[in-house]
Parts: sequence; C-alpha cells; structure tokens
Amino acid sequence: MLGVAAGEDRYLIPMTEVGEVIPVPKLAPVPLTQPWFLGLANVRGDLYGITDLGVYLGGHSTSFNLKSRILLVSPGNKIYGGFMVYSMLGIRNLSEFTPAKSGKKKLPNGINRQYEDTEGRLWRELSLLELMKDEKFLQIAHG
Repeated sequence: MLGVAAGEDRYLIPMTEVGEVIPVPKLAPVPLTQPWFLGLANVRGDLYGITDLGVYLGGHSTSFNLKSRILLVSPGNKIYGGFMVYSMLGIRNLSEFTPAKSGKKKLPNGINRQYEDTEGRLWRELSLLELMKDEKFLQIAHG
C-alpha cells in the first residue's frame, strides 16, 4: 500500500491503482468547476483531470509544497485522472496496522476500511478506482 497525506488525513492506496507518482506540473485551470477540481495537466501528451484529494474527501484546502505529488491512475484502466496529495508517506504493509472501528457513521465512497498505526493515528484504505466511479466525482461542473 502507498501511504499519503491529503489534507489533514492519512490514506493507504493500493499500489496497483497508481500508475505513476509525479511532481506537481503546471495546471491549466478549468472555469466553473468544483472547488476540488484543480485543472488539467499534460503528462507526456495525455491530459489528466487533477483533483485535490483532501478537498474532494471533505477536508479543507491545504497549501501544497515541494513534498506535494500527483498520483496518476493507471492508464491501463483507460481513465486519465490524477490526485494531488500533500505528501508521500512511503510504502506500507497492512501488517503494520490494526483495524479500527468505523463507528456507526458510513464510510465515504472509495474508503473501504480504517486502520490505526502503532502511534494511534488513523489511516483510511482508499480505492482511487472506486472513487472515480462515484457519481459525485464525475460531476466536475460547479452549480
């Protein structure tokens, strides 16, 4: 699993869903879109719609920095999407974590399970492919 920070939260993403991790390229803004849609990136001739993962998942907008990266979804899936994350937290093995109770609250689409690390921090297992199939994700127009 790939560990990332988006907004103030930590996520575990299956490495099979990430085609590439790249530094933040120049983004072409798209007017009249949702606040979580950052714009389009040209990556070696392919256009990727770039989403602020933290904002999309309900967090606050965070200033990006030199540690920020874009996770490109595997082009083998014929979906060209990218997700901006605040920082990379390395490759993680699920054996390092213990399952956490999700409580009575239903987990958002794309989040399958929650875990705690040895320091008691909460991590969420996130499927980017499931997230990209969500009706909300497909509606980038604002309004």
